[in-house]
Amino acid sequence: MNEKIPAKQYAVQLVGPDQLVLNKAKDVFQPGPHQVLARVEVVGLCFSDLKLLKQFTGHVRKGPVVSGIDLNILKEIPSYVPEAAPTVPGHETVVRIVAIGPGVERHKPGERYLVQTDYRWVRTASSNAAFGYNFEGALQEFVLMDERVITAPDGESMLIPAPEDRAASAIALSEPWACVEDAYVTKERTTLKAGGQMLIVAEAEVAQGRMGNLLKRYGPPAKVTWVSKSTPPIDLAAPLTMAKRIDDLTDAAYDDVLYFGSNARTVEELFPKIAANGLLNIILSGGRFGRPVVTMVGRVHYGGIRIIGTAGADPAEPMKHIPKTGEIRHGDRINIVGAGGPMGMMHVIRNVCQGIEGISMFAGDVDDVRLAALTRIAEPLARTNDVEYQTYNAQKQETPADLTYTVLMAPVPELAAAAVRNSGVRGIINIFAGIPATVSGPIDLDVYIEKQLYFIGTSGSTLDDMKRMLEKVESNRLDTNVSVAAISGFEGAVEGIRAVENRSIPGKIMVYPACKSMGLIRLEELGQKLPDVAAGLKDGLWTIEAEKRLLDGHSERK
Repeated sequence: MNEKIPAKQYAVQLVGPDQLVLNKAKDVFQPGPHQVLARVEVVGLCFSDLKLLKQFTGHVRKGPVVSGIDLNILKEIPSYVPEAAPTVPGHETVVRIVAIGPGVERHKPGERYLVQTDYRWVRTASSNAAFGYNFEGALQEFVLMDERVITAPDGESMLIPAPEDRAASAIALSEPWACVEDAYVTKERTTLKAGGQMLIVAEAEVAQGRMGNLLKRYGPPAKVTWVSKSTPPIDLAAPLTMAKRIDDLTDAAYDDVLYFGSNARTVEELFPKIAANGLLNIILSGGRFGRPVVTMVGRVHYGGIRIIGTAGADPAEPMKHIPKTGEIRHGDRINIVGAGGPMGMMHVIRNVCQGIEGISMFAGDVDDVRLAALTRIAEPLARTNDVEYQTYNAQKQETPADLTYTVLMAPVPELAAAAVRNSGVRGIINIFAGIPATVSGPIDLDVYIEKQLYFIGTSGSTLDDMKRMLEKVESNRLDTNVSVAAISGFEGAVEGIRAVENRSIPGKIMVYPACKSMGLIRLEELGQKLPDVAAGLKDGLWTIEAEKRLLDGHSERK
């Protein structure tokens, strides 16, 4: 492969909170030892880009790397841009390697790859490093990556080989589809954490035998910290530490937190003490909070915390109701809140086509145009799969009641509170949209516990999720291109991100770096603006033929 690599390139850069610029002369980094330089074929715009845009240095993945890699290596990587350094967003992408540095062992020029974003073993203070965040992403013509960063401890590369006979758009969209898949296939912890740290705060009686039964059935922790004026039970079966006040405890240190009582303020003090992926078990012991509890809903998504509870006095009782996975269930009444957006559409299509019998699908949005665009794709699939399908405008119609599975597509804590009110017994509420980890909201935990509800949330996708989605694309079992609503070059990329922010385009926006001066074009405008490309559409949907016509006729790459 003898591609000429320029010294400068077009790139969209985020230089501060809500400050996007189109840099037409950004340096193209030459690969050093262990580094690869790749040409970006396409990149999809994502709502996660918007979260980074608004939070910038406050985003958990823009922080500096603190572990998981020799920190001295980072000094050798010019595309490592933590904290206030300008970054290049964009992570839904397909790239082709054009140059490699000395010491590169497993990647060669000419190879085509789907990029996995999350470097989950490379940690920031409260999350992980990621492509498009504290490492530059794909909204540029060429991107530099380092094998020492993109190779997991088990030897897996975050570059997934991509087929040559599929559209770059279809392959790149495997990434957001994989995030959707991960939200359902995630495995929930249904036991106490083996060898974990347990915190018990007792403002109500802890009956003898209750804790012993819990530990016998769900496993003992390594250590128990006890905060109460009462004497701890004798059946804790673990080393015990006494503490006087919650304020004295370390934040994010406890894997299993048990609260016996019904004081809302106490629970609010406990949320910061829950470790990542920790479990809060509220045992009301016959009491009630009597008011909404300020709940760290943001940490459900970004911190993986979970909340269970019982109106009674047995701490083992709510453990029985933890679902094994986040999967939809037979007979579920499913509500997608924000269904008309790009990711909402994916959730609707995924669940309609999942093959689960007896489900009903309610698709809610505040934009009738978006709902109409969704229905054009989803309704035929629902008929084919014998799924009841209804849309509703949340500003004009009431939200359906007795829902058993709700998915939230907007990062708004009030939507989580509303989902609690609208849920039926044993409902799952999937907080898919990334409410910032620091954000809390008032939740009626009395109702949450009475209905035995369960908040769930995931962030990003795993390598296996992406491989599974890519295999579906390759085998024609999933046409991810149904998500495409608009295309753009760099001149329209900033406008495209603002369209994501304003939710003005009902589908994915795909940016083609080779078409640098092309603005943002909706697919329905193609017939007027690019008729040769429009001729490649099929029933108005994006295809590999349309992509080929675009790149053959409108590429500006030299």
